[in-house]
Amino acid sequence: MYHKILLPTDGSKYAEKAAEHAIWIASQSDAEIIVLNVVDTSSLVGLPAEDLTVRVTEILKEEAHKSLDKVEDLVREFKKEEGLTKDIKLIKETKEGSPADVILKTVEDEGVDLIVMGTSGKHGLDRFLLGSVTEKVVRSANCPVLAVH
Repeated sequence: MYHKILLPTDGSKYAEKAAEHAIWIASQSDAEIIVLNVVDTSSLVGLPAEDLTVRVTEILKEEAHKSLDKVEDLVREFKKEEGLTKDIKLIKETKEGSPADVILKTVEDEGVDLIVMGTSGKHGLDRFLLGSVTEKVVRSANCPVLAVH
């Protein structure tokens, strides 16, 4: 049913729970998983020094790689627990930009069939003031979105 699953991750516990769902769906449908971490560079605009911006971006990218590697670890654990011999294909990507925009562009560029993503767990005023990447993606995606809390 699914061929390409996009799994945006920020390394949070919500993203990890979403990864578990994406891995299970991929194992059942023989789909590949595109694991995507978006380094939100929009918050770095206006930092006082360019070298500071570069260093902060490098730190964010290091954290992004850790969250991508965590999904790889989850796939190994799942395969071991389930006794699977068949590989689950993972493509790991790190991109820069506005998370919702990058996710939606990746869906379009890669021909994604399903997005599986965690929710932030924000409620009320926090969600209103800070916005929700998941909500923006759910409202704008041209494919199904599984939002995992």
